[in-house]
Amino acid sequence: MDLDLNFDAMQQGQLLQYLKLLDKWNQVYNLTAIRDMTKMVGTHLLDSLSVIPFISGKTLLDIGSGAGLPGMPIAVARPQCEVTLLDSNHKKSAFLRQVIAELALKNATVVCERVESWAAPKKYDVIISRAFSDLGEFASLSARLLAPNGVIAAMKGLYPFEELERIPEGFGVKAVEALRVPGLKANRHLVLIERA
Repeated sequence: MDLDLNFDAMQQGQLLQYLKLLDKWNQVYNLTAIRDMTKMVGTHLLDSLSVIPFISGKTLLDIGSGAGLPGMPIAVARPQCEVTLLDSNHKKSAFLRQVIAELALKNATVVCERVESWAAPKKYDVIISRAFSDLGEFASLSARLLAPNGVIAAMKGLYPFEELERIPEGFGVKAVEALRVPGLKANRHLVLIERA
């Protein structure tokens, strides 16, 4: 079972290099609880890439990007998409800047700010997060940064029945996609929210 994504040799190299950098920096900065490189492939890399078929647009904002998940793999997979990685942690932001430099990514930028206080220079077609525990809060904080026809994409584990009932007024659920991640036995879902 695979994700049915085709990457050229350069992209494959960049994804591998990203994982190597994550592993290296993780030893000093504690970027992720997962220490095993093989587990990082499924839990981080493939999980992040599993959303690719469900998102489109020219601009993407990854809120609470942390170690660059899912934004960094998306930036590699979609070189035509402008990806902004937003995280308030200085060490994580330094790591992300280093990754962008070493992978020579032209379509990714890092912003070290809290989403609540960031004065974004533009609106985004897709706003994604793997870090938010609450859908309603994620939608509320994302609203002012979302382009008119944009989509909020929330990566979740189990199907979030209760959270779906608390989506703020003015928004509706476009779809909830079950994600199939090779090598990952956990439940994964992508909730797509749009303006009502």
